[in-house]
Amino acid sequence: MTLTPNLTAHWDEPDSYTVAGYERHNGYVALRKALAMAPEDIIGVVKDSGLRGRGGAGFPTGLKWSFVPQGDAKPHYLVVNADESEPGACKDIPLMLASSQHLIEGMIIACYAFRANHAFVYIRGEVPHVIRRMQLAVRDAYDNGYLGKDILGSGFDLDIVIHSGAGAYICGEETALLDSLEGRRGQPRLKPPFPAVAGLYASPTVVNNVETIMSVPAIIRNGGDWYKSFGTEKSPGIKVFSVAGHVNNPGIFEAPLGITMRELIGYAGGIRDGHELKFWVPGGSSVPLLTEEHLDTPLSYEGMESVGTMLGTATPMVFDETTSVVRAITGWLDFYKHESCGKCTPCREGTWWIDQLLNSLNEGTGKIEDLDTLQDLCKQILGRSFCALGDAAATPYPAALKYFREEFEAGTHTASAELFDPNAPIVFSGVSTS
Repeated sequence: MTLTPNLTAHWDEPDSYTVAGYERHNGYVALRKALAMAPEDIIGVVKDSGLRGRGGAGFPTGLKWSFVPQGDAKPHYLVVNADESEPGACKDIPLMLASSQHLIEGMIIACYAFRANHAFVYIRGEVPHVIRRMQLAVRDAYDNGYLGKDILGSGFDLDIVIHSGAGAYICGEETALLDSLEGRRGQPRLKPPFPAVAGLYASPTVVNNVETIMSVPAIIRNGGDWYKSFGTEKSPGIKVFSVAGHVNNPGIFEAPLGITMRELIGYAGGIRDGHELKFWVPGGSSVPLLTEEHLDTPLSYEGMESVGTMLGTATPMVFDETTSVVRAITGWLDFYKHESCGKCTPCREGTWWIDQLLNSLNEGTGKIEDLDTLQDLCKQILGRSFCALGDAAATPYPAALKYFREEFEAGTHTASAELFDPNAPIVFSGVSTS
């Protein structure tokens, strides 16, 4: 399957983030077309395109917009979730750096569609260069008449605010993000009510991922049928994949959904020289890992579901035989334990217990029964936590145990006594820890 650059097509141009650079390549053509349409017709086009949320959940975008009540005499808001915090994920940050005006045009069209006059971009605070770039791009759009009062003489007003977060993973959850945006501690809210009814400042709010909103201008410009001509029936469209890890040329690749991991690894220059693939994760650390046998499975929502995992953020991480699975999973759980907001018991207590048991296995001091205890802990957390962070923490271990049980057994007292010389270094998959 060939690459299909859309959002990344002009990254080689030094002014790609400016209005002038964007206008050279059909920039703001879609906005002019949208402002001549009825707002409900825009939502219809986005629905027809089949665009699904690119932040991991995959919820239909047009349907989400349609939930915003009209004629309710309340202000409406758009909040762009740019708090890219998932371990291994790196697509929204480079998109904002190089394709800033794509995001702004998509935001204007979205706000016009569900009648919002204020929008926010919530960016994690650890990337000040991205915050500065987006602030510059927004100022450029104001100066050129694309933001502010009476945009392009349409009578539509819109203001965009760039907001810096404080670096909490939990703020990637949309309601925790809204609490943070309102100045409170970022913790998930009880739902319902959902943000479309009572979101920011208790008013109707749409929360979308950066890539989701950026995809809108091309859909409006070219039509929903054009967008559906890419990808698969259940996963239409183009996706930005960021391939990281043990490949020769890690980077960003934009391709139709349904491309395989084998093809992406080929575009990334193959597994690093002299090594072979051990396992890979399709969408950040919070989805179950896969192995070489799954390389030809389509990278689509339904394709990944068919092999027991999720597409997630579509930011694959690739690991070769030098990687200890136990050490990788332990590192991820260290992160989830640290980032738990502590609001609900399953996540607050469960991540702590999983992390302790995994660390003992990683250090070779675990017990064989710990393997089953960990399975039980994950089952108790999955689906029972207040938000998806608990589910994310409960996901990596069961899949890792399924494919690499011997490595976890090697971290127990029993396995150490039977399999290893006590004076020799512990070895994981042929790689010495000494």
